[in-house]
Amino acid sequence: MQLNKALADHDTPELVVVLAELLQKKRWMLATAESCTGGLIGAACTDLAGSSVWFERGFITYSNEAKTELLGVDAGVIAAHGAVSEPVARAMATGAIAHSPPSRVALAVTGVAGPTGGTPEKPVGTVWFGWSVDGEVRTERRRFDGDRATVRAATVHHALQTLVELLLAH
Repeated sequence: MQLNKALADHDTPELVVVLAELLQKKRWMLATAESCTGGLIGAACTDLAGSSVWFERGFITYSNEAKTELLGVDAGVIAAHGAVSEPVARAMATGAIAHSPPSRVALAVTGVAGPTGGTPEKPVGTVWFGWSVDGEVRTERRRFDGDRATVRAATVHHALQTLVELLLAH
């Protein structure tokens, strides 16, 4: 694997190539749980030929009901914290693992891509991330500037870049 430049300088397709190499080396499968990106992370992963070796499945859980039904996110957690929150991102990541038995790695995103839907506490561009790598879960909140497409693209890139970093450290 060649990391001749900083991960932040890799474009999304380059990150997917590195991710594929890392997962194949470990013989691990990836599951995704996406809300605000609507499947863009899964699409980025499956754009790479041969991704069926390391990409298990993707859950597009745009509605709160889908988060509960498909990932097992407790409806009470969503009611208490909102869909765009640390507990929900964490539950989405762990739920993706629980509902995808072959997967040892998951990433989850839930956010406000805009142009509407923001609040003072959660303005447009707010995204919560969850990553589960071999049983260890990490979450992070980020805020991205720009229009809907820009926020979603930045979310995809950050989710993949951080997953690569976590796998390199694991």
